[in-house]
Amino acid sequence: MTKPYQIPKALVWEAYKRVKANGGAAGVDKESIEVFEGKLGDNLYKLWNRLCSGSYFPPPVKGVPIPKKSGGVRMLGVPTVADRVAQTVVKLVLEPVLEPLFHCNSYGYRPGRSALDAVALVRQRSWEYNWVVEYDIKGLFDNIDHELLLRALRKHCQTPWVLLYVDRWLKAPMEGEDGKLVERTRGTPQGGVVSPLLANLFLHYALDVWITRNMRSVRICRYADDGVIHCKSEEQAKLVMRKVKERLRDCKLEMHPEKSRIVYCRDINRPNEYPVTQFTFLGYCFRPRKAVDKYGRVYVNFAPAVSREALKAMRQMVRGWHIQLKCDKSLEDLSSMFNPVLRGWMNYYGRFYGSALKPLWRQVNAYLARWLMRKYRHLARHCTRAYHELSRLAVKSPGLFVHWGSGVIL
Repeated sequence: MTKPYQIPKALVWEAYKRVKANGGAAGVDKESIEVFEGKLGDNLYKLWNRLCSGSYFPPPVKGVPIPKKSGGVRMLGVPTVADRVAQTVVKLVLEPVLEPLFHCNSYGYRPGRSALDAVALVRQRSWEYNWVVEYDIKGLFDNIDHELLLRALRKHCQTPWVLLYVDRWLKAPMEGEDGKLVERTRGTPQGGVVSPLLANLFLHYALDVWITRNMRSVRICRYADDGVIHCKSEEQAKLVMRKVKERLRDCKLEMHPEKSRIVYCRDINRPNEYPVTQFTFLGYCFRPRKAVDKYGRVYVNFAPAVSREALKAMRQMVRGWHIQLKCDKSLEDLSSMFNPVLRGWMNYYGRFYGSALKPLWRQVNAYLARWLMRKYRHLARHCTRAYHELSRLAVKSPGLFVHWGSGVIL
């Protein structure tokens, strides 16, 4: 019997391999990836058969509250393992179609592009443009209009089964912690495999294309729902702020009133006074900072460095590791446990103005010194001696901890 939709089995297998590589928690059926693999052949065949016949209906997504740094919670929608495979099948078909359309200055959730690429672009433009409109979209994933999104999708994709299943995913209910199902009439669950791609498509038309056509002299840089628009003057920035608010409202979205503002990029060549001279983008705080030129002269530069909020979160995590209490571990054990995390922070937040991370590295060293004092009797109650021993170890094995290689000890 011929099935209405021809979906290659190899596509489902490739989707499964990607889901396995990404890991993730179980959905509403409480089936983990390991349990799914117990009957892998049967599960993948059943999924392929239902996708091809048009009889696949996604189960509810599991609602998981995630605390926000700014307070409150964000609801993460976790699909089942089988549904993640199905969504990945659609993503593998849809992404090559949509990716070439997207704006060159859109960086979020796109292959070959990173948050650091966006930070580098914003840094360069902050030297070229005097003013910035920092904007944030309130509850993007919860408020995307289904009809507007599907209209944009139909413009570029005519594959019937892709359109069918995207429509079903948008309408799939969310199961709360109390087990009750919440129907969805708008939004796409944050946590779904295909949701970031759909959100990028929506904002491509809601913002990227619209700004490029209607405000040609400004420059936008966007990472998902977070972005900045560089302007030439304060008057232009005020106009952009007003127009973008109106545009988002027309697209049934809202600009976050507390996270959106006009900022003046003050530096040595732009000394004018303005009450707001800093903004935060992707964990980096852009503001006037002390810099030194190649001749040793000190000047003021508008530059990014790790934000106070990001630094605070990292230091709280380090505190929660309780390094000083792990006296049963060797230094190599501590390195294996924590250095991968420290390296990730160094690679991301150390890219620009890395000296701003020194308080973090000093905190890590302080805990390591306290660990030495607890572990070795001859160092007990001898803080200075413990730091000297730590310095000796850092010189002997600079690769044990990522910041030791950069010479941060005291």
